[in-house]
Amino acid sequence: MSRAMQRGATVCLGEGGVVVGQLAYSRSGVRENSSFVYSQQWLQSLERFSISPDLLLTETHQYHKAASENDSVFHFAIADTAPDGWGCRVIARDHAKRRVKHKAQGEEPFAPLTQWDYLVGVDDFSRVGALRLRDETGNYLRTIESGDRATPPLLELGSLLGASHAVEQGRETEADLRYLRGRGTSLGGLRPKCSVLDDDGQLAIGKFPSVKDQRSVTKGEVLALRLAVVAGIDAAQARIVYADTSPVAVVRRFDRTLEGTRIPYLSAASLLQARRDDERAYSEIAERIIATCADPWHDLAELWRRIVFNLLITNVDDHLHNHGFLHVGHGQWRLAPAFDLNPFPDKEQELKTWLTEEAGPVSSIKEVVQVAGQFWLERDQALEILRQVCRAVENWRVLALTPAVGMQPHELNDFAPAFEHEQMKLAATLLRHG
Repeated sequence: MSRAMQRGATVCLGEGGVVVGQLAYSRSGVRENSSFVYSQQWLQSLERFSISPDLLLTETHQYHKAASENDSVFHFAIADTAPDGWGCRVIARDHAKRRVKHKAQGEEPFAPLTQWDYLVGVDDFSRVGALRLRDETGNYLRTIESGDRATPPLLELGSLLGASHAVEQGRETEADLRYLRGRGTSLGGLRPKCSVLDDDGQLAIGKFPSVKDQRSVTKGEVLALRLAVVAGIDAAQARIVYADTSPVAVVRRFDRTLEGTRIPYLSAASLLQARRDDERAYSEIAERIIATCADPWHDLAELWRRIVFNLLITNVDDHLHNHGFLHVGHGQWRLAPAFDLNPFPDKEQELKTWLTEEAGPVSSIKEVVQVAGQFWLERDQALEILRQVCRAVENWRVLALTPAVGMQPHELNDFAPAFEHEQMKLAATLLRHG
């Protein structure tokens, strides 16, 4: 039987480590829960804001438990800083290997991993957003062991790629796991990746090819992100860098300023307080934009433009954790740059996030245009945005062959179905007839 355990940390904000409150975690058997209480310092600060939609600015302890086995035991904004699927995989493999080693040496075995272990397993330097966790000794969680570089430079991409492939293939060594441990990210999914420092010292994510890839997924993501910019979308900066002969997508982190200042971040799932298994809609995101964003006119138009773009490039993995918001001050937010844009040439044009609660999944550009009014757009404004996005997508082959993306002519056929399909034809018809 698992023993009861309790853990705690001080929740801080930004590089200065402003104390926001206290986080407590407890486990008894299989039951896990957490609580948070704001500090008086934060409640009395002129800079105060609710760090999470489910954490009101009150003096009371606020409790949370997982709504389902797929949800987090922590409040939404705190859960956003936990590692993604790949980061969890590395932590779990590392734990299993060390557990076996301790057992072989006759030592007391490690306890099973908890959600707390995953939360504090992220490197403090690269933890998403501005929230940070500090232990009772004043150390930020997680701080890489003394002597190790917290976030490796691009020069180490080859070693990181090799370690990642070893984990994918189940042949990782202790050295591989030590190299990857804590250097994961909260932004992403199950694909191999690692926090890295770009050539100019800025924080970025290095996304590696998977050993299972049937096409160059990393080039596809960089193509989509750069195509988004041409389509008028605010998107994360990205380019292809080679580790030996393998194309690695280097995507700049947008939750840091050029000076390295941390920017508070919320996923759309957190803004909506959505369970992972819920079917949610873009219209619901629009409602939260109206309620919480500093410039709702801009963000609503931007969100609608992204819906159009996602459909026309077949980015069907547009779940709520692949949309985010950045804090702009005084409890107000704005849409974060688009990220995790991937063309899926082998899937139908039906987005994961619904269009509206009534319309259901996004599968027709005609339906997207019909609901433009819910995003505060007149029909002529919507058609102009559609025209700009179509013009960009039509030229995808040209952009794909540029050095920043690096596709070879033979690779274009792998991606063509994602960009050249019936929805593009329907969009052209809509634009001809207004």
